[in-house]
Amino acid sequence: MSDHRTHVGYGPLAQVEAYWEALRGNRLMPRRSDIDPRGIEQALEYAFILERVAVGVGRLRIAGGHLRDLMGMEVRGMPITAFFGTQSRPRVSEALEEVFQMPGQITLHLGAAASYGRPALTGRMLLLPLKSDLGDVSRVLGCLVVLGEIGQTPRRFDLAQATRHSAFGGVAKPVRHADPLQQPLLPRETGFAEPKASFTAAPSGDIPPYLRLVKSEQE
Repeated sequence: MSDHRTHVGYGPLAQVEAYWEALRGNRLMPRRSDIDPRGIEQALEYAFILERVAVGVGRLRIAGGHLRDLMGMEVRGMPITAFFGTQSRPRVSEALEEVFQMPGQITLHLGAAASYGRPALTGRMLLLPLKSDLGDVSRVLGCLVVLGEIGQTPRRFDLAQATRHSAFGGVAKPVRHADPLQQPLLPRETGFAEPKASFTAAPSGDIPPYLRLVKSEQE
């Protein structure tokens, strides 16, 4: 378990983490279908669900109001790296991929410098792995809490530190950033009732008939 409970303002992260731990029991992690919003009712504003669509890329499928407030717009469908400055995005992608590959939980420590109309902010993002209904580790239950007045939006953050926690309660360790990410994976079904791609049949003239009638001219 991490230290979110001991820091004022980060209670929602502690609630989401405790819920995830209770769901998994003696398993490595819970399934996406195990998640019931009523179990994290007090933290829903800060919670989100990510889907892994490529190596190091996770898109938001569900997001609480706090995330929309930070960006000043609807965030569903955005990559989670949209919340970070360009210099931090590669490190965030690597940390996210570690969540899927270890698997285990990671806490990102965030900061945003002050500028005109934008006060300085600090925050934390918790990333917890989930299995999809297919059994692959391709979902994340997350929680983002930012402390301070948001100011003008959108707000983007620098990654100050990423801390890893083993799924079985190991000691927290800083994330070791890996080699540049390799080729992307094919996207999988999301399980969120999204429209499926339409199927277009090939024109019938392009394919010869399988059977052909032949008439005999014999008398």
